[in-house]
Amino acid sequence: YAATMLLLVNSANCQMAGFALITVGWLLSATSMGLAEWRVWHIDNASSFPPGIACVGMWRVCIYHHNSNISKAKFCHQYTFLDDFLPADIHLSQYLLLAATILGLLGRGFLILALRNVYLGIVQKHDINSPFIISGVLNIIASVCITVAVLHNYSCIRHLRGIAFPPSFRLPFKPDSQEAGSAALVASLGAFLMLLSGIFSLFYTFPLDSQVHPMS
Repeated sequence: YAATMLLLVNSANCQMAGFALITVGWLLSATSMGLAEWRVWHIDNASSFPPGIACVGMWRVCIYHHNSNISKAKFCHQYTFLDDFLPADIHLSQYLLLAATILGLLGRGFLILALRNVYLGIVQKHDINSPFIISGVLNIIASVCITVAVLHNYSCIRHLRGIAFPPSFRLPFKPDSQEAGSAALVASLGAFLMLLSGIFSLFYTFPLDSQVHPMS
């Protein structure tokens, strides 16, 4: 039994690292969803709109106006799924990031179940391998969802796509220039870590020697 436990634990060392990766990756992706710095708009045409910078996120836009007395004045406006002024690309990214958060959480749960089976010495191959496989698939799908949202964001920036914000927001349909913000980088890192965790889970190898030392 001691030999079986040692084989099982040693065989899951890589998956333990995967657990750390999925935890950090999931936190990064969930955090990026709430950040406003997905697109950074530079507004320089002072004749129509106050000059400044607008950070456009998935759930809010924050505006930094340059004033004579105050270097930057911040105003944030929240929005939801129900706001019809949002373009389809933002709605799609909202759904993708929410799906990634849920799938990543489920993937982490299955990975915990798989590691629990390993460290409790459950030696049936099916009982250990299945949760690892399910976790790996869920984490990879979550990573793909985040990656699609990030690429969609970059595509909108590259093609200078605008957003018809309500007049009360005091924002133009398109900025003078725009660039990717830090939230996209945070999401990309989270997607990469979740992908690595998923690969580690899929490549778990059940130790063959443990089959000859069943639990008594």
